[in-house]
Amino acid sequence: MARLLGGVTSSHIPAVGNAIANGQTQTPYWKRFFDGYEPAKAWLKKAAPDVIIVVYNDHGLNFFLDKVPTFALGCADIYENADEGWGLKPVSPFQGDAEFSWHLAESLVEQEFDICTCQEMKVDHGFVNPIRALYGTLEKWPVKAIPLAVNTVQHPVPTAARCLKLGRALGKAIASYPEDIKVVIFGTGGLSHQLQGERAGLIDVDFDLECIEKIAAEPEWMTRFSNSEIMARAGTEGIETIMWLVMRGALRDDAKVIHKHYHAPISNTGAGVLVLEN
Repeated sequence: MARLLGGVTSSHIPAVGNAIANGQTQTPYWKRFFDGYEPAKAWLKKAAPDVIIVVYNDHGLNFFLDKVPTFALGCADIYENADEGWGLKPVSPFQGDAEFSWHLAESLVEQEFDICTCQEMKVDHGFVNPIRALYGTLEKWPVKAIPLAVNTVQHPVPTAARCLKLGRALGKAIASYPEDIKVVIFGTGGLSHQLQGERAGLIDVDFDLECIEKIAAEPEWMTRFSNSEIMARAGTEGIETIMWLVMRGALRDDAKVIHKHYHAPISNTGAGVLVLEN
């Protein structure tokens, strides 16, 4: 049977890819941010998953404002990188696992999640940068990767409660897969940030730190907030933090905290890393 080993959270800030590509990871501005990934990288190396499921939001690469599915699952055997911004060269393609993806899709639909299935998807910084931060930049990736896109761009977006429920359904879907594979889920995005308007540059450190603690120990805490309340505290783009709940919902209630790290500001964002082990 498939085994869900744990989950990792990561910000997916576009500037991360630029820092990696230009050798800036140990400059004074970036060093503390990237150093916070070292324990997570060590845990992943030891866990050696066969597949990662990356929960992220598409930034207009596959879905534009006229057509945005609430949840979309990649069901392909290859995912090409495109549109990274900064004039960056796309990274090597990511190998998927279509057979596993279709199993997940069927199980999620049976659990009343009407998921959009995508037999072709391109992946942007929301998917790519957490992988680069945790694995480096490689010609051949050491793990298969499956995109799970959550709409946090075009309102209405799903609630924190719905994302937690999706995670629980995803955990059941993984556990029911008959092949002997090891799986890790990445919850990406967040923490607090706002990119436009009068509150551009907003970061709420206290709320960010509380989110990290509560998502690890008491994820239902975040479901008490409406999306408007989350954005009031965390900024309009801070709503991305609900994607961490997809990862958390898939894990055991008593998942162990292996590592947590917070750094702000980085590219006008509160950035967090959390490693939970089943």
